[in-house]
Amino acid sequence: MTSTYRIACIPGDGIGVEVTAAARGVLNRAADRHQFALAWAEYDWSCERYLATGQMMPEDGIDELRQHDAVFLGAVGFPGVPDHVSLWGLLIPIRRSFDQYVNLRPVRLWPGVASPLAGRGPDDIDMVIVRENSEGDSLIGGRHGTGAAEFAVQQSVFTRRGVERIARYAFELAERRRGSVCSATKSNGIVHTMPFWDEIVAGVAAEFPGVAYEQVHVDALAARFVLAPQELDVVVGSNLFGDILSDLAAAAAGSLGTAPSGNIDPSRRHPSMFESVHGSAPDIAGLGVANPVAQILAGAMMLEHLGEQAAADTVRSGVADIVAEGIAVTRDLGGIATTSECADAIARAVSCPVTGEATVGPR
Repeated sequence: MTSTYRIACIPGDGIGVEVTAAARGVLNRAADRHQFALAWAEYDWSCERYLATGQMMPEDGIDELRQHDAVFLGAVGFPGVPDHVSLWGLLIPIRRSFDQYVNLRPVRLWPGVASPLAGRGPDDIDMVIVRENSEGDSLIGGRHGTGAAEFAVQQSVFTRRGVERIARYAFELAERRRGSVCSATKSNGIVHTMPFWDEIVAGVAAEFPGVAYEQVHVDALAARFVLAPQELDVVVGSNLFGDILSDLAAAAAGSLGTAPSGNIDPSRRHPSMFESVHGSAPDIAGLGVANPVAQILAGAMMLEHLGEQAAADTVRSGVADIVAEGIAVTRDLGGIATTSECADAIARAVSCPVTGEATVGPR
């Protein structure tokens, strides 16, 4: 039996449009090879739509996405639309409506890619940042007063349930990896939420005696990302800390153009969403030079989540081959290939036909 997965594609803005189109070609090749189908539905939800209608997505957008097995997101953001408007008008409602409380960001230094860290190779940078995706900074607060007396207040919200479940996800992941969890904190300066976080994560750690555990202040942890990245396996952090650290890790791995991300509902009650870590890069949009690798790897994460592990492995193998070869890669990786040339090379690498029957995917 051949499975068909319904995928909602939101290309978004800037290079998001280019890299999602390129990645879809690769993922379709993988689906053909492993005998399942991807039924794509594309939505023009973007900053351009906001400028035309005043909304990033329609009122029934969440209900529309609910009909799909997964969401494939490009990048969001464009000059003329404040970042907080685009973020809270599209990404945040999707993440929170679908309880995508895990933001999973694997970071790997691929063979053939040079790290800006001297003397570092692929064995030195292979970690996963598990970022809490549903709490932290909230809409609670506001701006008050005028002139020199004006001030702003914004509250962070941490719940026992939220911290406990993200910590448990991180420890379960570490059991399948190298068996180490590092928790990012700042309890010496943030005196309410961070000690609360530390207490709960330590309680979960006690349930996993086979997993090494440490908590590290986020500033010292940032230094370790640069000085000793080989020590890190699974890093768990709050929404804000996880966001900052994952960009730092991706840069240490050579390029944000190779860093994928998944917004996961582990219960699978709702569709999960997959995207690149990088932004919309309006300065290079339309030039055909954006690196599609991160979006392709986000697609591999999506296939894995859908139960198509063999196809996901095929995509990652194709990426590894092309990146290691170093010919059909974009300029951020030292090459001269265009977005489509890089994606086409990866697509050819995953196209060798095989026989077999695809597994039945979730509906």
